[in-house]
Amino acid sequence: MPLTFAAPDTPALPLFILDQDGLDSFLTDQPDTVTAWVKASGFAAGPGQALLIPGPDGAPTYALGGFGSAAGRARGRFPLAAVAAALPAGTYSLASSLPSGDLETECLGWLLTGYAFTTYAGEATPGAQLVAPDGIDAARIEALAAGEALTRDLINTPASDMGPAELEAAARALADQFGATIAVTEGEDLLAANHPMIHAVGRASTRTPRLIDMSWGSAGPKLTLVGKGVCFDTGGLNLKPGASMGLMKKDMGGAATVLGLAHDIMALGLPLQLRVLIPAVENAVSGNAFRPGDILHSRKGLTVEINNTDAEGRLVLADALALADEGKPDLIVSMATLTGAARVAVGQDLAPFYVDSDASAMALSAAAARVSDPVWRMPFHDPYEPLIEPGIADLDNAPSGGFAGSITAALFLRRFVTETPYMHFDIFGWTRSSFPARPKGGVGMGARALLDALPELLEL
Repeated sequence: MPLTFAAPDTPALPLFILDQDGLDSFLTDQPDTVTAWVKASGFAAGPGQALLIPGPDGAPTYALGGFGSAAGRARGRFPLAAVAAALPAGTYSLASSLPSGDLETECLGWLLTGYAFTTYAGEATPGAQLVAPDGIDAARIEALAAGEALTRDLINTPASDMGPAELEAAARALADQFGATIAVTEGEDLLAANHPMIHAVGRASTRTPRLIDMSWGSAGPKLTLVGKGVCFDTGGLNLKPGASMGLMKKDMGGAATVLGLAHDIMALGLPLQLRVLIPAVENAVSGNAFRPGDILHSRKGLTVEINNTDAEGRLVLADALALADEGKPDLIVSMATLTGAARVAVGQDLAPFYVDSDASAMALSAAAARVSDPVWRMPFHDPYEPLIEPGIADLDNAPSGGFAGSITAALFLRRFVTETPYMHFDIFGWTRSSFPARPKGGVGMGARALLDALPELLEL
C-alpha cells in the first residue's frame, strides 16, 4: 500500500478524534440514537479505539477515533496511527482538530501505519487512507514516509539479499533518483586508497568489502553522514552465539538510516551540500579473518589493538570518519547499531547520541520532542579515555571489564574526527514488538529528529 495521502477529491468519511475528557461534550450535541450506539459499542475514546456511526439506512455517516488521555499519550507515540490501524479500510477526512500533538507528525504516523514488508510473503492489506488535512505540508510528510520505508526495507531484507553489493545498489538507486554522484572503492583497492580497517574487517567474506561515497548539492553548509554498513556480523573469530546472531541482518541499520535521511534531505531540497559515506562489509570467518591480538593500522595513522573481533563496527566507521574529517564539513554525523551497552542503558525506543556541543544537544533534543522521534544525550566522558588506550597500540577496540561500553565506543570514534563538529548515534534499528506506526522489524531512529534540527545545527 503506498504511503501517501488519498487524492483530495476522494469521497471520504468524516472522522472525529476525541480524547476521553471530550467524549461526553461531543455526545451532548448528538442525537440520542448516536449516544446509545456509542455506549452500547463500548467506545470510550480510549487510545486506538475506532467506531463507525451508522445513519438511518445503516450506512456509516461518520467515524469516531479515540485519543485516550493526556497521561496515556505521554506513555506512547502516534495515537492517530493507532486509530488508523483500528479503522476499517476506506478513506477518511479529519472533521475535528486533534486534542493534542503535532498534526503533521500524527499524519506521518497515519501514513506509516500502511507500511508492511511483503517482499517474501503475503501482500499489503488495504487499510484506512487519509485525505491530507488543510494546513499541512503533505508533500513533506509523504517524503518522510518514503524515507522511513526505505530504511525499514533495507533493514528487513535478509543478509542473503542485502550484502555489500546490494547495499551499494540501493545507494546507487537513491543517487540516480535525485541526481547525486556516487563513487565506490572495493576489495584490494581499499588498501591502495588507505582504508585498511574497512579492508581488514571485510576481507574474510566472499562478499567484497567496499566504501560507498555519495554526494549531492553544490551550495550551502556541508553535512557528512556516515553509516555503519555491516551487512551481517558473525562476530568474526570471536564468534557470536547463535541467539546473538539472529538479528545481525540489522547490523547495517546505521547505513539504512542515513540513506533514509539522505532521501529526505534530497527530496525536500534542503539548501546544503550532502555527503554520505557507508563502509559496507560482512564480518565473516575464514582463514584470512583478522584476529584477536592483531594490531591494525587506520587511515588516521592511529594503530588499533584488536581485543574482540566482534567490535568491528567502530573499525570500519573509523576509516570512513577519518575520510569525512579530511573534507572539513560543517558537521559529521555517524549512525550505527554499535553496542549492546546502549540497549542496556536506554532500551529499544530511545536513540542515544553523543555530541560535545551543549547547544547542538539542546537543538536535537527539542527537535526530537517536536517530531516524536525520541533521543537521549550520552556523555563523551573524557575521564574514560584511558580505557581505550591499551599501551601496545594507540587504541583498544574493546576495553576489558564491560563497563560504559557505549561511551568508550563513542570515545573511540571521536579520536578519528579532529577537524569537524561531530555527533554520533548508537541506535538499535529494530522494534521487537509492534507499536502504532512501528510494526515489528526494522525502524529508523534519530533521523527525523536530526532532520528537524538541521536548520539550527547548520544555520540553514
